[in-house]
Amino acid sequence: MTERSTATERAPAGPDVSTRRPLGSWLRFTGSVGPLGIATAMLWLSVIVLLPLAALTFSAFDDGWSGFWDAVTDPAALASLRVTVLVSLVVALLNVVMGTMIAWVLVRDDFPGKGLVNALIDLPFALPTIVASIVLLALYGPQSPVDIHLNATRPGLVVALAFVTLPFVVRSVQPVLIEADREVEQAALSLGADNWTTFRRVVLPALAPAIISGGGLAFARAIGEFGSVVLIGGNIPRETQVASQYIQQQIEIDRPVHAAAVSVALLVIAFVALLVLRVFAERTARKEREAR
Repeated sequence: MTERSTATERAPAGPDVSTRRPLGSWLRFTGSVGPLGIATAMLWLSVIVLLPLAALTFSAFDDGWSGFWDAVTDPAALASLRVTVLVSLVVALLNVVMGTMIAWVLVRDDFPGKGLVNALIDLPFALPTIVASIVLLALYGPQSPVDIHLNATRPGLVVALAFVTLPFVVRSVQPVLIEADREVEQAALSLGADNWTTFRRVVLPALAPAIISGGGLAFARAIGEFGSVVLIGGNIPRETQVASQYIQQQIEIDRPVHAAAVSVALLVIAFVALLVLRVFAERTARKEREAR
C-alpha cells in the first residue's frame, strides 16, 4: 500500500460534498418553488392588487347598479373619459413610431453620448411626474421662452403623457432588435430589396409583438396618469380635464361613489386594452413562428 493511499484512509470522513448544492443550483434543479412559494405569491398578489381592487369596486356600487351607472354616464364624467382615451390613443401611436425609431438608433447606430441617451430614456421611471409638469409648464406655459404656448391645451396633454410613457415602447423594442438576426436583412438586401422593403417585410414582423406590447403599456399608463398633466393640462372640464383629475375633483366635493365609479371604468378600459393587445401580439408571434 502506498503512502498516499494510507493518508487517504486515515483522513477523517467528512460530509459528502457531492450532495451539497448552492441555493441557486438547488432552485434550478427543482424547477419549482413548491406549494409554499405559490401560496406566498398568491397572498402577496391578493394583498397588493386584488383586495384594493375589490374594495374599490364595492365602493363604486355603494348606491347600487343605478348609482354606478349614473356616476359613469354623468356628462362631465363621460367628457373626462373621452378626453382621456382620445389623448392616450394619440400618445400611444406617437410613442409607437418615435419609440421604435429611438430603439433602432440606440441599437444600430454608434454616436457620441449614446450611453447618456440610453440612461435618459429611463428618467421618467425615476422622476416624479409632477416635476415633468413643472418643467413643461415653464417651457410651454404662458411665459414660454421658446414662444410655444401649450398650457391648458390638448397638445400640452399629449406632450406631457408622451414624456412619461416613451420608455415603455423603447424598452420593449430594444431587446428584440438586439437579438434580431441581421443576416436575414443582409440576404434581403443582397436579393435587391431596398431598405424600406427590408424593414417592412423582414424587420417589422419580428418587432410587431414588442411594438404592440409597448404601445399597450403606454396607453394603459397614460389613461391613469395624473402628476404630469396636473399643471400643463389646465383641468378645464370637457376640454383638458382627464379622468384622474375628475376623480380628484369628485373626492374634494365629497362624492366618493362617483370617484370610485370612474376609477372602475378606467380599470376596465385599461384591462380590456391590455387583454386585446396581448392576444393580438400572441397571434402575431405565432404566425411568425409558423412562417419560419
